[in-house]
Amino acid sequence: MQSNQLFTLFRLYIYSLIHSFTHSLIHSLIILLGANLGDRAQTLRRAADLLSERVGLVVQASGLYETAAWGVVDQPAFLNQVLLLETELEPEAVLDQTQAIETELGRIRHEHWGARHIDIDILYYDQKIIQTSRLIVPHPYLHQRRFTLVPLAEIAPEFVHPLLGKTAVELLGECVDMSDVKEI
Repeated sequence: MQSNQLFTLFRLYIYSLIHSFTHSLIHSLIILLGANLGDRAQTLRRAADLLSERVGLVVQASGLYETAAWGVVDQPAFLNQVLLLETELEPEAVLDQTQAIETELGRIRHEHWGARHIDIDILYYDQKIIQTSRLIVPHPYLHQRRFTLVPLAEIAPEFVHPLLGKTAVELLGECVDMSDVKEI
């Protein structure tokens, strides 16, 4: 083999090592946005922009869906959207950023499942199962909530829930929540 060919092979080998190392630092993140106070659509757009700036590239976004409130039902309807992001951040850092964005956009935690300007939930982080005092991933209620599953199935229909072993489409088909979820 000529030295030219050896050099080319060596360069390709180094490139593949660098690519595989940097690629392994990128994580898939699926987030649910929700808002039922103020200009809901503008708030979701602003949240997506801030997530893109601080968490990672928004690769895909579902449509906007209007849904009745879940849990505490005597409140205005929500707009919801699911985003697929690529991030270099670790899960706890993602949580820190999402909570900071919620605060910046006017979220005040008064009542569990109550009305809010913005809610940002981490649905999935790769295929990881995370249970800490601050963070549970996959989101523990996602398979029970039609307002989550409809936009999730739109952008990631074949994504498999790491605990339940079912795709988003399968989870939606089995969901007992029959709340009306309308794309707007």
